[in-house]
Amino acid sequence: MLHLSEKDLRAIGFRWPELAGVIGKAIASIDKGDYAQPLKPYLRYGNSANRIIAMPAYIGGGIHAAGIKWIASFPGNLSAGLPRAHSVTILNDADTGKPSAILNTATVSAVRTAAVSCFMLERWLASRSPVNRKLRIGIIGWGPIGQIHYEMCRTLFGDSIDHIYLTDIRGIEITGELSPNGRDELLDRVTIADSWQSWYPHCNVVITCTAGSARYVNVPPTPGTLLLDVSLRDYQLEAIQAIRSIVVDDWTEICREDTDIELLHRETGLQASDVMTLGDVGCRNALSGLADEETVLFCPMGMAAFDVAIAHWFVQQGNSLGIGTWLD
Repeated sequence: MLHLSEKDLRAIGFRWPELAGVIGKAIASIDKGDYAQPLKPYLRYGNSANRIIAMPAYIGGGIHAAGIKWIASFPGNLSAGLPRAHSVTILNDADTGKPSAILNTATVSAVRTAAVSCFMLERWLASRSPVNRKLRIGIIGWGPIGQIHYEMCRTLFGDSIDHIYLTDIRGIEITGELSPNGRDELLDRVTIADSWQSWYPHCNVVITCTAGSARYVNVPPTPGTLLLDVSLRDYQLEAIQAIRSIVVDDWTEICREDTDIELLHRETGLQASDVMTLGDVGCRNALSGLADEETVLFCPMGMAAFDVAIAHWFVQQGNSLGIGTWLD
């Protein structure tokens, strides 16, 4: 089988238009029912904040890949100077079941997460009137997920970004350039703020990438904001209960584990019939009829089928470029 490490994935590179296209293909396959994805189980023991999650899936269409991601999330690692998440993804030949590749890095998860956000952000931006397409982005949390979202936004939406704000409770110290690929022209439009409250009313895109378990955002966003609720447990009820345009990746997955969607389901009676799916957005252009002043909440639990699709793309690129190590 082919082994791809963190270094290998970065050598292949994060080609965001292609990665968003992979997510688009996977969404179309899921919308047609050409996939298999059991409900992912959570393994917990000892500290209930820790979890290890099994994420098996098959995705059809032009991808035709099967596999499993096994990802551990231990938030307390951060205080010990360790990564919060550790992950391995194994792909199987979709026709024979033979293990064909192993990706020994949590970067698969980070790239998948940012690629899904990219897909959503592209379609939200396209649905807005031309005079309202300047982006004022706020990112809460500057761990690996926050950083890769910044890189995705910088790479794909740089010309549309008016300003970008960064906040992390541990502080953000930038001694060089945010971009690893040369001079980052966006730096002149970046503000590092001690608190999210200072910029929250001024942003029309808010990306939460935190590792905490306590909800802290207690005020509604400015009308017309896209909330990319990546870390899923950031908003108190009063901040989101009035939002009517809600998008999820999968209702059964997202309405559990004390997510913000489960909070709305429990406290306001939100049902699957009340939300849009990524299939609605990608295949039926569901955002096109929304007014610019309509706030959109996007809550992605994380689809195993997307992880398998992204891992398959990296393996294809590794084979093509001669990157990776073949294991006997």
